[in-house]
Amino acid sequence: MKSKEDLSSQQEEESESINQDSSVIAETLLTHLPIPQPIPLALVQKISPAALAYLGDAIYELHVRIAYLLPQKRTEVYHRLVVGQVRAETQALHLRSLTPHLRPNELEIVRRGRNATTGHPKRLDPEIYQQATSLEALVGYLYLTDYQRLTELLAKIYLGD
Repeated sequence: MKSKEDLSSQQEEESESINQDSSVIAETLLTHLPIPQPIPLALVQKISPAALAYLGDAIYELHVRIAYLLPQKRTEVYHRLVVGQVRAETQALHLRSLTPHLRPNELEIVRRGRNATTGHPKRLDPEIYQQATSLEALVGYLYLTDYQRLTELLAKIYLGD
């Protein structure tokens, strides 16, 4: 029969192993989102910034959902964590943290995304909403044009615990 210390030590080792496996699985999932078929840049440039933001919103939320997938949680916890990250205020913070890492063509997409917003929710400062839309437009653009760069930038975003 095992002692309490042996059982406790075994449980800690199993827990550590599960956490390591979870982080490996999450990292694998995050870097293996479905890669779209390449679209000619000339066609992508014809897509409106609002449409790029519409696509980017979905891709960004999928990224956040995958990031929180492991370790397993209750559905309500997943929802709370994801909503906290896809809020305009949080997206604006993420854009500001990414800005020093952006290339000139990416900054141009951010500018176009910012200028594409026409309205904003009453609860939000228009500037925050513009920044969130800019991030979404950038994500949509990079998803269609440079998936590797997208994953590189998304990896720089700190999602917290």
